[in-house]
Amino acid sequence: MTIRRQHVENGGLILFLTLITIGLLLVVSGFIGALLAALLAALLFQPIFQRFARRWPGRRNMAAALTLLVITVAVVIPAMILASMVVDQAAGVYAQMRSGQIDFASYFKQMHDALPMRLQQWLDSAGLNSLERAQARVTATLSDSASTLTRQALSIGANAAAWLLAFGVGLYVTFFLLRDGERIGPAVVRALPLEHSVATRLAEKFVAVVRATIKGSGVVALVQGALGAVTFWIVGLPAALLWGVLMAVAALLPAIGPAIIWGPVAIYLLATSAVWQAAVVIASGVFVIGLADNVLRPMLVGRDTGLPDWLVLVTTLGGIDLLGLSGIVVGPVVAALFMTGWEILSEQRGIGASAAGDGDTV
Repeated sequence: MTIRRQHVENGGLILFLTLITIGLLLVVSGFIGALLAALLAALLFQPIFQRFARRWPGRRNMAAALTLLVITVAVVIPAMILASMVVDQAAGVYAQMRSGQIDFASYFKQMHDALPMRLQQWLDSAGLNSLERAQARVTATLSDSASTLTRQALSIGANAAAWLLAFGVGLYVTFFLLRDGERIGPAVVRALPLEHSVATRLAEKFVAVVRATIKGSGVVALVQGALGAVTFWIVGLPAALLWGVLMAVAALLPAIGPAIIWGPVAIYLLATSAVWQAAVVIASGVFVIGLADNVLRPMLVGRDTGLPDWLVLVTTLGGIDLLGLSGIVVGPVVAALFMTGWEILSEQRGIGASAAGDGDTV
């Protein structure tokens, strides 16, 4: 009777924790983005906080405040300036498309006419001689993208109070995660309904993948995007910063990378007889932008996360589709925890089968 009562009480506690956790998620759902950003910032800048804490022992509040100052000066302010410049360029491109100054139909016609005659005949036989469908789709996609950026910028301006509130919440939570992270992390691991070794292993994988994604993929993508923007500025392409941001986003996707941006640009330049500009774009894409990943990633990541490229690609795209930009980190983290969990289960089954085999032998 006592055992049954204990099972009922444990089941009731688990049910209560499940319901109250769902309730808490619903309550803070409006600040999920800010809380996730705070968690990522605390994990990434924890070494800087530790350095300040060692320099001023016993003054963890000051160390956390100084770390927040570093985050604001090094990340937040430059990101705001860059975002405003990108939105301005996107709005300018959208206005030029609406006014007809940018006509993708004529660009497609130029590329079509510059192709070899045999390839033109193949396109004509496939019903793509006028490229009307492709023109309409690409024009609509680019127009929608530019207008979306413009609408989001206007939305941020109209809801400045809500945005500032979320931003303030993110900084406030980051302060406490930095200051108390050494205590909060182990407490969360101990509270997980898992064996301590399993919970520790999952927590270590979580931290490793988050830091690898931000330090490796994020920083490398920013560098490649900056190199792409400089390259496009050199060859005189309009809205070079906007192209660079698109290249940085593409650089987050393995097996695709920045080539999906600079490759078509180089083809267009060749088709329009801009030979030296195309040569500069191709040379920069292959020897500068392409090699940045191979040089910087081993220096920044430090250790492999153990995820295959195809899984990173699928989970990153799925994460972006589900959560927006936050999915760039959340997708690979979920994949890493999924693989680690199954590895632990396989290992435990192997140990259990080995123990059972030993018992049969005895």
